[in-house]
This record gives sequence, C-alpha cells and structure tokens, in this order.
Amino acid sequence: MADDAAAKRPLVHNVFFTLKDGSDASIQKLTDACHKYLNDHPGVIFFAAGPVVPDLSRPVNQKDFHVALCVVFDSREAHDIYQTAPRHLEFIAENKPTWETVRVFDSYDK
Repeated sequence: MADDAAAKRPLVHNVFFTLKDGSDASIQKLTDACHKYLNDHPGVIFFAAGPVVPDLSRPVNQKDFHVALCVVFDSREAHDIYQTAPRHLEFIAENKPTWETVRVFDSYDK
C-alpha cells in the first residue's frame, strides 16, 4: 500500500486497449462505452478516452493499441473506490470479451 503522502497525490490511470476486432465500429463502440461508464466517478479530475491517432508516426509513438483511456483521480483512495464501483464493473463485464490485450499504467502526479 502507498504511504500516506503518496496516497494523497493525484493518481494517473492510463489504460490501452487492443481489440480483437480493430474495425472503426468496434473502436467507436469501446470509446462510447468508456464515456458511458467510466467518467463522472467521485474524485475524477480529468477524463479522456478515444482512438489512437493514426498519422502520428514518430519513432517514439506507440501504436499497438486501438483505444486509450486516461483517468486522473484526486487520490489513491478515489482510484481504489473506482476499481470496485458498479459502473466500472459493468464496463468490464460488457466489454472484456472484445479485448485482445489491456495494458494499465498507473502513476502519481507530482
């Protein structure tokens, strides 16, 4: 568990979804589901979800995903509550069958 000082810092929750079906329709469906189920949770101070930008092709750009989600929580506690929130669990149950891989990168903000 995080120490008390870290737990009170904003927590950045980045998730990268690679879909089994990378069609435009599937990408839009997952993006819409992110906006339906994953925004407006208590403690969220920033939310974004959408498709990879296909024409940004610098050597450092990672493009091995279809949809990215970024949620910034005001604290570790808000993040932990979100993980078991009914709307988050409903999102997982409804969309998990469409995922090839999911990568999660959590970090604290300064």
